[in-house]
Amino acid sequence: MSLVYKQIIIHTLKQKNQMDAKVNALNWFELSVNDITRAKKFYENIFSIKMEEQEMMGMKMAFFPAEDMNGKVSGGLVQSPNHKPSTDGAVIYLNGNPDLNAALGKVEAAGGKVIMPKTAISPEVGNMAFFIDTEGNKVGLHSNK
Repeated sequence: MSLVYKQIIIHTLKQKNQMDAKVNALNWFELSVNDITRAKKFYENIFSIKMEEQEMMGMKMAFFPAEDMNGKVSGGLVQSPNHKPSTDGAVIYLNGNPDLNAALGKVEAAGGKVIMPKTAISPEVGNMAFFIDTEGNKVGLHSNK
């Protein structure tokens, strides 16, 4: 694992500040996958990003881009016996700014399925959408426009 990602994980998981309005409610997220290679390709494609892949503690992982120790939430894709993709349960919303249609428009060509198109929440909050990824996870997108 690169030093940057190791430091990010350690920093986010050892955050000492109690959750309040000034501290992130979410420290880290993991999207469960059955096939790390397929899932990594899917997310790299729809977001036009590069994800670093690594094995750690018996898990195959691929990390969303993150800057060292900047206090912003990050996470990754994880394949292990304890990680099972699902359309039920908690939903995370990935950053689709400036306009989530850019990523959403690539979902089906990359092997996923759009289950809720871009939908306005309110002018102040922005827009949202849902898709099912190649692994069977329901994932949200949010953008201001």
